[in-house]
Amino acid sequence: MNDLWNQIDLSWEWLTASSQWHGDDGIPHRLLQHLYYSGVSLFFAAVIGLALGLLVGHTGRGGFLAISVANVARAIPTFGLVLFIVVIEYSITPVLIALVALAVPPILVNTFEGVRGVDPDAKDAARGVGMSEWEVLWRAEVPMALPLILLGLRTSAIQVVATATIAAYPGFGGLGRYIIDGLARNDYQLVVGGTVLVVLLAVIVQLIFAALRRLIVSPGLLGSARSS
Repeated sequence: MNDLWNQIDLSWEWLTASSQWHGDDGIPHRLLQHLYYSGVSLFFAAVIGLALGLLVGHTGRGGFLAISVANVARAIPTFGLVLFIVVIEYSITPVLIALVALAVPPILVNTFEGVRGVDPDAKDAARGVGMSEWEVLWRAEVPMALPLILLGLRTSAIQVVATATIAAYPGFGGLGRYIIDGLARNDYQLVVGGTVLVVLLAVIVQLIFAALRRLIVSPGLLGSARSS
């Protein structure tokens, strides 16, 4: 127990030291790098996952193939993929590709399941009042599937924020730099401090999505989700 409190004290000293908040190795700079890697990866994953999920969910075609591919992507070791591609091309691109591959499956699967699970009667009613297929998708299916869609985005965002630390292993920046450098130097204050920052960032992402869910999801759907 004493060792735990000692680590907490050391981490707090490191986090609150003024030297950690300035320069290229300071927390603000590393945090911006981490947010850049995470944000770019999540953006492209959302474009791919939402587009495919909405398409196969609405049309009902290709669902099995899409889910199968997503499950295969989940099985790919992210760390191994990064090292494999870095050998071919040393740049931040392999890290982003690996993070996108990690983030697409939850978005794709949840979007597909959310749209597919919309009550058929609601879709028939939308068509009955003269809506086009595009309008049925965006005005009926997407609003009702929004809780699951946001769940997929939230899951991917948290996974990406936590996994973006691997960018430091092949020599790039981000909050993982503290963890990798701390392990290399046997500086566990640095390791624990970096880990705490990643955990705090993941918690903040969780809170942002919780607030977003309350803001944009229909209260009726929120009530149904709580009772189910």
